[in-house]
Amino acid sequence: MDQFNFYMPTRILFGKGALSKLRKQRMPGKRALIVISSGKSTRSNGYLARVEEELASAGVETFVFDQILANPVVANVEAGAAAAREHQCDFVVGLGGGSSIDAAKSIATMATNEGKYWDYIFGGTGGGQKMKCDPLPLIAIPTTAGTGTEADPWTVISNEETQEKMAFGNDKTFPVIAIVDPDLMLTVPPQFTAYQGFDALFHSTEGYIATKANFMSDLFALRAIESVGRNLAAAYQDGSNEAAREQVAFGSTLSGVVMCVGSTTSEHALEHPMSAHHSDLPHGAGLIMISIAYYTHFIKHAPQLRERFIDMARAMGKLDASDPMDFITVLTDLQKTCGVYDLKMSDYGIRREELPAYVKDAKATMAGAFRMDHVALSDEDCLAIYEASYR
Repeated sequence: MDQFNFYMPTRILFGKGALSKLRKQRMPGKRALIVISSGKSTRSNGYLARVEEELASAGVETFVFDQILANPVVANVEAGAAAAREHQCDFVVGLGGGSSIDAAKSIATMATNEGKYWDYIFGGTGGGQKMKCDPLPLIAIPTTAGTGTEADPWTVISNEETQEKMAFGNDKTFPVIAIVDPDLMLTVPPQFTAYQGFDALFHSTEGYIATKANFMSDLFALRAIESVGRNLAAAYQDGSNEAAREQVAFGSTLSGVVMCVGSTTSEHALEHPMSAHHSDLPHGAGLIMISIAYYTHFIKHAPQLRERFIDMARAMGKLDASDPMDFITVLTDLQKTCGVYDLKMSDYGIRREELPAYVKDAKATMAGAFRMDHVALSDEDCLAIYEASYR
């Protein structure tokens, strides 16, 4: 019998112009820390100014924390939490890509809890402590379509000292409000549109083949795979294509919901050491690099997933799919169309001799993700996937 536990407390305002509705929402406080990246785009595109205006119209005083890296680290979190306490903020706004919103969740947690952030991480070298106080409320406003973090409780932060990249989250770290406005995504460059879009796609492809897949997660996953798989190429080729941007944004948000009622698998676990050790590697790019070898392994060794791979190929647009390897065909074609098929680990400084250490790191930091695989990956299997993916 199928079983699932679906909890989704976030109010999602989706669609063109959704940001203009922020001022009409019931605010969770009167003083907000707006968390953005250390880059220039959030300001130069006018997104920060628009959010500040919306919040001011709602009677909220705002303060900006702009130190978040592309792969956010513990130091970002603890500095942001200190800023939230200094300004006596009573809620946090995450504005930007998945890194800014993830960091905002962690900042909201540490603004109300003592000690070090890593004290509250389970797995790896984390302290495994339970937080004593609820985090500050969070509003999430994505300007990219990739992680779905606006619709789930999860945050992923790297520890530079230990070179671990670990997930954290619970029922208290869901955003209270998410504003998903595709207009804020029109300025994302083609390369990053591809990286982020494939991250969203893989959240749902992993969710669809996970042992935790269920009636509810399947419903969201297949629709997300369709939205991203059939529209990412158009968004990559023409960033001003509003219809394509809308579909990819919708697929990304749905993929976040998949992670609320389902789970990812070991694909994400295998990528995390790559970008933890080489922080200039975008997470989505790392996933792309290992994806063909990863899914081919499960097609060969998990016959119980045969129909699911065919389902995913059809969802992505290959309506005549009849063989599991049709999924690899359509995935490869999409990567080629989006100019990411030939990504090289070596271009980001990853050396072949590092790969065995990544296997150990992946299993130490994200053991739970491996338990979501229908066929257990041995250390040798993991290394073979890395090796087959290495360029």
